[in-house]
Amino acid sequence: MKRFLLVNLNNTSTKLALCDGDRLLGKKDVPTKNLSFQSVRRALGKWSFDLALVGSVVPDKTGILRRFIKCPLKEVGPELDLGIGIDFPRPDTIGADRIANAVGVSHRYGAPAIVVDFGTAVTFDIIAKNEHYIGGVIAPGLGVMTDYLYQKTALLPKIDLEEPRDVIGKSTKDAMLAGAVYGYRGLVRQIVTEIVAKLEGKARIVATGSYAALIAAKLPELQIVDPDLTLEGLRIIATRNFRS
Repeated sequence: MKRFLLVNLNNTSTKLALCDGDRLLGKKDVPTKNLSFQSVRRALGKWSFDLALVGSVVPDKTGILRRFIKCPLKEVGPELDLGIGIDFPRPDTIGADRIANAVGVSHRYGAPAIVVDFGTAVTFDIIAKNEHYIGGVIAPGLGVMTDYLYQKTALLPKIDLEEPRDVIGKSTKDAMLAGAVYGYRGLVRQIVTEIVAKLEGKARIVATGSYAALIAAKLPELQIVDPDLTLEGLRIIATRNFRS
């Protein structure tokens, strides 16, 4: 059975996965700012693969992978066989990760569905009942919001995100955590509520990305946390587009 290299190249991190046609076999993570021939070589180690699929939203870094990978390579885009339809005015402007999420959620959980991906930005991607991608919402990511406070204020510290002790902070750090986590849950809840009201049928709501587990822990609207959703979407796209 042929093996695939899957690459999810995002603004903060680049995830590499080895898979066959049925399942993920291994995963590695490289900070995107450090992505280079050397870092990719170290991450891949002794992995062997026959084909590669790259989903990138960082064009300046994509060239590194194009030059490094010597086997047949495809890049995620709306022109590939995705197994879902796209009802969107400019399909070429949809991020590769969002396409992979749409494919992954439709395949694993059915439609209608909403994917909430907590990355550098938080994205909400919607698959209608007829399994067509119909659009989404983009908002600043949780890490971006907290880093902005640290960078733009003289007295607020840089914080590591975790569950707040209480909504009423008893220190600067606790107050920032409460504002970030409780506030972010409110943002996500309101956007999800507005989207659900527009959809026909009962939507499955799936969270993925860096802060999915943290935000979903006390937000029942996020029904499922699937940390591998994007990679699973890439795996499905790879199996549909590399024919033996």
